[in-house]
Amino acid sequence: MSTLAVKETVPDYTTIKTKQNAAWASGDYAVVGTTLQIVGVIQAEALDLRPGQKVLDVAAGNGNFTLAAARRWTDVTSSDYVPALLARGEERAKAERLGVTYRTADAEDLPFGEATFDAVASTFGVMFTPNQEKAAAEMLRVCRSGGKIGLANWTPDGFIGALFKTIGRHVPPPAGVRSPALWGTRSRLTELFGAGVSHIQVTEKTFAFRYRSPEHWLQIFRDYYGPVHKAFGALQGDAREALERDLLELISRFNVASDGTMVAPAEYLEVVLTRK
Repeated sequence: MSTLAVKETVPDYTTIKTKQNAAWASGDYAVVGTTLQIVGVIQAEALDLRPGQKVLDVAAGNGNFTLAAARRWTDVTSSDYVPALLARGEERAKAERLGVTYRTADAEDLPFGEATFDAVASTFGVMFTPNQEKAAAEMLRVCRSGGKIGLANWTPDGFIGALFKTIGRHVPPPAGVRSPALWGTRSRLTELFGAGVSHIQVTEKTFAFRYRSPEHWLQIFRDYYGPVHKAFGALQGDAREALERDLLELISRFNVASDGTMVAPAEYLEVVLTRK
C-alpha cells in the first residue's frame, strides 16, 4: 500500500513582504500608531531600561517605544522597513528634542552585529513578519547575553485577534503564513525564543481602543491600518459591504461604551525575555 506524502506549502516571503510593505506604507499608520503610545511607555518600564543602554526598536512604526526609550536617556536605534513611518517617528523625536538613530531595516534581516544591544523590543510590530522564526532569531542574535527582549503582542482571543479572524474570512491570508496573533501565546513564544533565553515573563495586559463611534474606528482603520486597509482594497461592491458589516458587528461584541462612542478593550501580552 502506497503512502502519499503531504507537500508543505512554502510561502513566497519576498512577494508577501513586498505587499505588506506597500500596505503599511499606504495612508498614514501613524494616525493609529500614536493612539497606542501608552503601550510603549509601559514596555519601557517593564524592561527596566537604564540610561546609557544600547536599545533597538524593531518594526518601530512611528516610534512609540523608541520615544519612551529615548526619554530614559538610552542610546536608542529605531528601525522599520517602511521609511515613511520612520520619518513620522523622527518628527516626533525632533519635537521633543530627543536623540534617536533611525535605520531602515527588515526585521527578518537586521543590519546589526551580534550581541550589539542591551535591549531589543517591538510593540505590535515584529509579530506581523511573515517568517516568524527568522524574525525571532534576528532579535536573539543582536541582543547580548543577559540582555532583555521586550514584546507587546495582540492575543488570538482579544479584540485585534478577532479582527484578524474576521478579515481572514473575507480575504484569506497567504498560504503557509502563520497568524501574527500567535505571537500573543506563551506556547508560540516558547517555540520561537525558548532555546535562546533563560527566562520568559508573560503578563496579560489590556489596551482600550477609544474612538468617537464604531463608524469612526472603521473609517480610521480602513484608511490607515495596514491589514484592514489591504483587505478593503482587495474587495469590491457587495463583498466590501459584507466586510464592513462584519467589522461593525465585531465592534458591537467588544464595545463597552453605552453613549455612542467606542471603548473596546483589547488584550495583549507584555513579554520580557532574558537572553542566555
